[in-house]
Amino acid sequence: MYVYDKAHELAKALVVSPEYKSFKEAKDKIDASTQSKEMLNDFKKKQFELHNLQMMGQNISEQQMQQLQGLYQVIMLNPDIAQYLSEEIRFSQLFSDVYKIIAEAVELNLDFLK
Repeated sequence: MYVYDKAHELAKALVVSPEYKSFKEAKDKIDASTQSKEMLNDFKKKQFELHNLQMMGQNISEQQMQQLQGLYQVIMLNPDIAQYLSEEIRFSQLFSDVYKIIAEAVELNLDFLK
């Protein structure tokens, strides 16, 4: 049970971290605007679709990449979306670092990430 207690402590620490608080604040701004939320969701959906194609071994065309890049440039004109994406990256990095620390402690092989 001790491990679960520590996991709950870690979860609480993440929730009160500046990285999560900033991410949550940025997310709440997006959620408050239907237009921003739809724009972000459309971008993430397209990004996810292309990522899945790559994972299945399919080539992504130059046109598809340019379309995604164009969409990215458009959504970045929205300051709330730009802030959200920045905070998402920042929080994701924290989360990734925590995962790496835990993985190294239990000698989980993460060599494939290099």
